[in-house]
Amino acid sequence: MSKLGNLGARLHRGEIGYDFVKNRRIWYGVSILITITAIVGLAVRGLNMGIEFQGGAVFNTPKTSVSVSQAEEYAEEAAGHDAIAQKLGNGTLRIQVAGIDTDRADGIKKALADDLKVDAEEINAELVGPSWGDQIADKAWQGLGIFLVLVVIYLAIAFEWRMAVAAFVALIHDITITVGIYSLVGFEVTPGTVIGLLTILGYSLYDTVVVFDSLKEQTKDITKQTRWTYSDVANRSINSTLVRSINTTVVALLPVAGLLFIGGGVLGAGMLNDISLSLFVGLAAGAYSSIFIATPLVADLKEREPAMKALKKRVLAKRAQATEKGESPDAPDAPVADDVYDDEPEDAAAAVVGPRHQPSSRARGRGRPSGKRR
Repeated sequence: MSKLGNLGARLHRGEIGYDFVKNRRIWYGVSILITITAIVGLAVRGLNMGIEFQGGAVFNTPKTSVSVSQAEEYAEEAAGHDAIAQKLGNGTLRIQVAGIDTDRADGIKKALADDLKVDAEEINAELVGPSWGDQIADKAWQGLGIFLVLVVIYLAIAFEWRMAVAAFVALIHDITITVGIYSLVGFEVTPGTVIGLLTILGYSLYDTVVVFDSLKEQTKDITKQTRWTYSDVANRSINSTLVRSINTTVVALLPVAGLLFIGGGVLGAGMLNDISLSLFVGLAAGAYSSIFIATPLVADLKEREPAMKALKKRVLAKRAQATEKGESPDAPDAPVADDVYDDEPEDAAAAVVGPRHQPSSRARGRGRPSGKRR
């Protein structure tokens, strides 16, 4: 733990770091590939819509030794439709039959009781009309639309429109991947899935805003110096919040993984599967997009501005001068104290990315009466 804390401190101070922004084309390519795979899976396989969206009946049986596959066969014979059976943790069965008229439920219930060798009164039948599922879907789409509009407006006011656009792209990225995974895995889409999808939006946005807040603070006076481009500072913002993002993501994923693999997989709780899968995939995608998509995209958009283009030219020119003197560092985040930056205000670089931690040059005090830099 102490090593991890020391790593976080060094990342925050800019002593070490990985150039996420420089390699953004790789991350864009990975995201595009995953997104295309998700879209193709969605188009080919579609979503396995739950009974709440199709209408039908759910039969909860008492404890029985009948296998899941055998129960599905019994239900399909009785209903004439495809059925999905699930063994719950207490040995009971949950059998779903979608697309049937509710007035046929009693006949199916009696047939199941005969096949399963149980009393018909012990089978609990829940009838669902398709109109109820349509209402849920409509409300979910309305909520999603309102949420996205409010998010874009808030980020445009609190930060700027470029960050709002980047956050919007990241959210769409997370939703598309999560829905695509649902299609490929074949999990049933239920109201629990909708709840999970809406939940991950807030988490994904939180992680992105943390990086954006750091970026906004560090680029407040960026044009007053010529040591760092906007992309350099954006990369530093990612690294300074990297350990925090990883920690919050891991802490959030652990209980969700417990719900998915233990609650859903071992105990067979259907609703836990629906919520936990969307949360697990969405949380992981949200953490990825805030680091690899949102901030690099802001840097791309920002450096199209005339002021940022001019700054980049000045920075590259200064680095070229330092290279000629043989004192240029390999990494822009660790610039040496060189006289090519003497025309800047004393605190110009510190105002952008905080205090500098660098060795002083022996030649900087030469020619001054005190032998020290004023």
